[in-house]
Amino acid sequence: MADIFEPYALDGAISLKNRFVMAPMTRTRTSDGDVPNRLMACYYGQRASAGLIVTEVANIAPSSKGYAMMPGIYTEAQRQGWRLVTDEVHRNRGTIFLQLMHVGRMAHPSLLPNGQAPLGVTEQRAENSDVFAHDADGKLGFIRAGTPRRLETEEISALVGTFSEAFCGAREAGFDGVEIHGANGYLIDQFMNSALNTRTDRYGGGRPEDRTRFLMEIVDAAVRKLGPGRVGVRLSPFGRFNSMPADPLVEETLLYVCEQLGRRGVAYVHLVYQLMPEGNMDSAEFKDRHIDHALLARVRAMFPGAIIWCGGFSGRKSAQAALDTGLVDLIAIGRPYIANPDLVERFKHGWPLAEADPATYYTRNGEVGYTDFPAYSAAGLANATG
Repeated sequence: MADIFEPYALDGAISLKNRFVMAPMTRTRTSDGDVPNRLMACYYGQRASAGLIVTEVANIAPSSKGYAMMPGIYTEAQRQGWRLVTDEVHRNRGTIFLQLMHVGRMAHPSLLPNGQAPLGVTEQRAENSDVFAHDADGKLGFIRAGTPRRLETEEISALVGTFSEAFCGAREAGFDGVEIHGANGYLIDQFMNSALNTRTDRYGGGRPEDRTRFLMEIVDAAVRKLGPGRVGVRLSPFGRFNSMPADPLVEETLLYVCEQLGRRGVAYVHLVYQLMPEGNMDSAEFKDRHIDHALLARVRAMFPGAIIWCGGFSGRKSAQAALDTGLVDLIAIGRPYIANPDLVERFKHGWPLAEADPATYYTRNGEVGYTDFPAYSAAGLANATG
């Protein structure tokens, strides 16, 4: 049985020092121009004891900006900013992948070039979902997503090229690999959902190979630029976040995607298990609703690479129990990493966990609630007890 603290070889290309993954979490600490900075480098460097860090999501183009103060990867300044991050993580002997996405309809004209409409798989709006943008008075806050414009077929092919440029940018910035964000109701997920994607061109329709064509073209571009062992994909089957409708073909699509990713040599599939209700990702009503083990076993049979499980883990015991099923290889943990930069060490030694103030999750308050959490140490333990 694998131990959570044991090293893991990711597709033979990258050696991870343990099986913990720091899950991607947007923190809105960029500088002007959506540029990563030294503060962000410090934040990620502090958490480099994770086996793998997956960064907060980065936009591939100005048309992908769905939330204010999110980093990009499409300008030279942004790439140089990310280089500060990767250098610091590598200095601390960590491994880091850049998560990349296009938000699709989850945007607002106030954040987009020339106030343009968001881009969508169709014209259907995310009626019950908000984005972090400027309101009519220019004040930042959560406002309803805008009405999207349906992407033309040739625009979709062009977006694949934009993703390809972003993969080159990630390589230039020193990342060990990339994670393609195909989850949580953003553009790739919008294409894969059979209830939402009512297109009649080669990117839509009832066949999974058409609804997933956009994702597979992006994956092919990533593998060409970075190599198969340096590409991961995040998926959220059954997810309802960002006004995603229930998909009657979700299992068929999931298994098809995993089979195709396996054929392409993708290093890992990162599965977000918990359903996410609108506006409240912590609702008790949704706490225990996961993909069942029977379906996960079918995923395991289809996909030969690593499987990352992300969904509410907060302690060593639950993480190890998930690993003990033999159905997954790595455990992704999100919010506990905010206040515990040395989370792996705390789990290993049984040290208590600190808690962050949610009011500091998305702010411009510099280090407050971001890099000002101290590591717990044996000396700290002695002081606390005596």
